[in-house]
Amino acid sequence: MARIQMYDTTLRDGSQGEGVNFSLEDKLQITAKLDEMGFDYIEGGYPLSNPKDTEYFQRVAEMDLMHAKVTAFGMTRRKEIEAKDDVGMQALRDSQAPVVTIVGKTWDLHVTEVLRVSLEENLAMIADSVGFIKSCGREVIYDAEHFFDGFRANPEYALKTIKAAADAGADIVIPCDTNGGSLPEVITKYVNLVRSEVNVPLGIHCHNDCDLATANSLAAIEHGAIQVQGTINGIGERCGNADLISVIANLVTKKEGYSVLLDNKLHNLTELSRYVYELANMNFRSGQPFVGSSAFAHKGGMHVHAVNRIARSYEHIEPEVVGNERKVLVSELSGRSNIVAKTTKLQLDNDPELLTRILEKVQDLENEGYQFEAAEASFDLLVKKVAGTFKPHFEKIHYRVNVESDNTHEPLTEATIKLIVNGQQEHVVGEGDGPVNALDTALRKALCPAYPALEKMHLVDYKVRVINSAEGTAASVRVVIESRDEHKVWSSIGVSENVIEASWLALADSVEYKLYKDEGTISG
Repeated sequence: MARIQMYDTTLRDGSQGEGVNFSLEDKLQITAKLDEMGFDYIEGGYPLSNPKDTEYFQRVAEMDLMHAKVTAFGMTRRKEIEAKDDVGMQALRDSQAPVVTIVGKTWDLHVTEVLRVSLEENLAMIADSVGFIKSCGREVIYDAEHFFDGFRANPEYALKTIKAAADAGADIVIPCDTNGGSLPEVITKYVNLVRSEVNVPLGIHCHNDCDLATANSLAAIEHGAIQVQGTINGIGERCGNADLISVIANLVTKKEGYSVLLDNKLHNLTELSRYVYELANMNFRSGQPFVGSSAFAHKGGMHVHAVNRIARSYEHIEPEVVGNERKVLVSELSGRSNIVAKTTKLQLDNDPELLTRILEKVQDLENEGYQFEAAEASFDLLVKKVAGTFKPHFEKIHYRVNVESDNTHEPLTEATIKLIVNGQQEHVVGEGDGPVNALDTALRKALCPAYPALEKMHLVDYKVRVINSAEGTAASVRVVIESRDEHKVWSSIGVSENVIEASWLALADSVEYKLYKDEGTISG
């Protein structure tokens, strides 16, 4: 069984993606999570680039990592200076990271036009930098930047750069598709050529500008690469990097003879994906392969009917293998099979009259603008309401939202809510950054004394869409709220001509779903 090394650069290359920023604590938490999963290398950053990365290497040295090796990343020495005198080389050495990844130029265009040094000096910069770090007793990974573009332009020189790193003691050489423009057949052709010319192991580092980073990484592995560099969820500059989630899942479920991560950790992939999204303050990609919330979602009645009989007829793997779950979407296109599948836990398949009433109610509400395929929590509550088993945890008497604004201050939003909770009247006020935030604050203030588990629930996303735009400012709007706790993510929906009322309906459903879920009387 060939071990394929997983080299994660989420904390360095991934953080270069637009809108991605990790705090020091975020980076340390992700490091711990990756180590727990069995990743082989975790690239923490460039110790000279900013104080946060410098402190990261100080703090991570105190962590008791069980499997992963923390890696410091840096460039070759500057031109016409000895490696031992270069501040970048000194920073890599002083980071105390057991592994150092050095990136060097392969493409002669970059050498002469970007670095503005001679081709010979670039070779010396590579050799001197690798040799210096090796002399410090560190493991050295050499990233051959723009290798595939460089090889196309000047194959002889590109090979010289690889050999310079290998001869200087690099433990592994990583050809990089830095521009992300290569096809799989190019990757395999050049990887084979390099393997015939150098005697050190090879890896692969691909960017996703042609949506081929995963395919290119798998192709390189098939032709001898033993290490894949990438990021969790494929985040990174421009179109991102190879998504290690997909690389790992494909290697384990689609190919034979390869091992990755620690045993029995594949089922944690979905959790890992969402954990990184959360720390990066990014929305989940619902259509992300393997781990997205829609990766195993079924909507058409014919599909659902088949899945109910034989799941693999419309699923390439069992969703539980990667820690995901099957979803059956309910919409006006749904047939009885969708309703049966969604209500399996309630055993409603023996009540055809109730199933018919549910389907009719769904179709009526969708005619008003509801879309339950994007709001499973609201659908589960709808089933309970039609079945007559819904008992609200709170009853709204009224709410009021007030927004004050003048020329000197930011708008002040205040929500007042009066509810009945466990037979007692609660009259509370909450302030927020806007109407929805204020309503959420007030609702929690009223409910948390009776239901403290709501402290662990928070809103992840809020979407508004106009339904009948021809009506102008009197148009109905659809609000979808995505919420989560420590175990699950769910969505709820509200529709009204008043955006605040639509928001209240979605918010109330989200809270009710959380409370029913915690009681174990609803799916979750």
